Amino acid sequence: MTATDSELEKDTGFFGQPRPLATLFGVETWERFSFYGMQVILLIYLYYSASDGGLGLGQAGAAGIVGAYGGGVYLATVLGAWVADRVLSSERTLFISAFVVMLGHIALALIPGFAGVTVGLILIALGSGGLKATATSIVGTLYSAGDTRRDAGFSLYYLGINLGAFLGPLLTGLLQTTLGFHWGFGLAAVGMAIGLVQYSLGRRRLPQAASDVPNPLPRRSYRRVGSTAAVVVVVIVALALTGVINADNLAIIVIVVTAVAAIAYFVVILSSHAITSDERSRVVAFIPLFLASVAFWSIYQQQFTVITIYADERLNRSILGWEFPVSWVQSINPVFIILLSGVFAAVWTKLGTRQPPTPVKFGFGTLGVGIAFLLFLPFTGTGENGTPVIALILILLVFTVAELMLSPIGLSVSTKLAPERFRTQMVALFFLSVAIGSAVSGQLAGLYDPDNEAPYFATLGVIAIVIGVLLVIGGRPVLRLMRGVR
Repeated sequence: MTATDSELEKDTGFFGQPRPLATLFGVETWERFSFYGMQVILLIYLYYSASDGGLGLGQAGAAGIVGAYGGGVYLATVLGAWVADRVLSSERTLFISAFVVMLGHIALALIPGFAGVTVGLILIALGSGGLKATATSIVGTLYSAGDTRRDAGFSLYYLGINLGAFLGPLLTGLLQTTLGFHWGFGLAAVGMAIGLVQYSLGRRRLPQAASDVPNPLPRRSYRRVGSTAAVVVVVIVALALTGVINADNLAIIVIVVTAVAAIAYFVVILSSHAITSDERSRVVAFIPLFLASVAFWSIYQQQFTVITIYADERLNRSILGWEFPVSWVQSINPVFIILLSGVFAAVWTKLGTRQPPTPVKFGFGTLGVGIAFLLFLPFTGTGENGTPVIALILILLVFTVAELMLSPIGLSVSTKLAPERFRTQMVALFFLSVAIGSAVSGQLAGLYDPDNEAPYFATLGVIAIVIGVLLVIGGRPVLRLMRGVR
């Protein structure tokens, strides 16, 4: 039984939000449990020696793969969004995507070596991409255009994401250090299975809009689309087998492909005759937000590349003589998200129409990650495992505040600025900014030199700060283009 719009407006059963948000909160919690639980041990699995259970790649190559995979996940949101908007609906696409994610984690757990990495990461990227775009879009269907609970609801939804992101690294990291990498990957598969069951039980209460196909693909086009997809797959496999696509250039390929896809998407939406002049103006307003988001994620996603290496080699992880796993560092940020997301949601709700407009929030978010990178500078040159844990905790606190200023707000504004015919695909555009940033983070990691860290942290930090300041100062023209959306 689906919920009607009027019922959703009156529904405050889930911490003041519509009750169906709990279903999406739950599936995203378990998906992020599996996603982050796997990702935090993936880098060290790739570069640890065979005697330590790893595959023995160099750190730069391993970081490039992790960055390219992260970019691939968000690039896959384009495919998931297209399928949702034109073939299956957001709700059905989410369900199928969750199942594919589970299969990917099973492949990582059971198939040894690079074969397991290849099959597992492709399945997880495709499934996570489909799930992320559709889940976010469905959250947007729970609120009417004038419902001021929207940003608070997305902040609460973001809490679910980070609850999973907190538990995943702790538990998979513990299994990895005690039983081995494949046990950690197996636990990620179990987490996704739990999320799939939970979603199956609650999916019938989602609004009808989640099950609608807003822009159905004509039946006569199915064969053409299927043939095109098959050709693309064959070409990619052939390029990989012949070595044209390899670990060294994978991140750059993902950056280029994603940038082309983003430009093409903007052109398609802006040139569509199915959108109004107001909708077109709002899409134009999204462009500077998109670019700021790329800059933000290029630094933020280095938690899974440079900061993981930093935690392994530069951080003092000893507690009373016991050294905690490298992966546990990745649970620090989610703890702060859990503690602060409710605070931010309450602040946005309290301020209502007086809260800062979206461009200003984006500017502060980008400014914040730049400051976080500059905070590494006092600890450069402290030697191997010489940085105290409290220092990294404080730096990640700044990361968290910056993230809450941009990431959930980006999810929210992508639904507010979206033309009706491109509802889910507009969310995918936001994730394309994350895709580019994630792949760039992997590419930048190759420039990180533990013996000369200061130029790396200083340069990237200053660039992010400049971009953030420019967006804060120039936010008013962007706001005018948003045509009434804040």
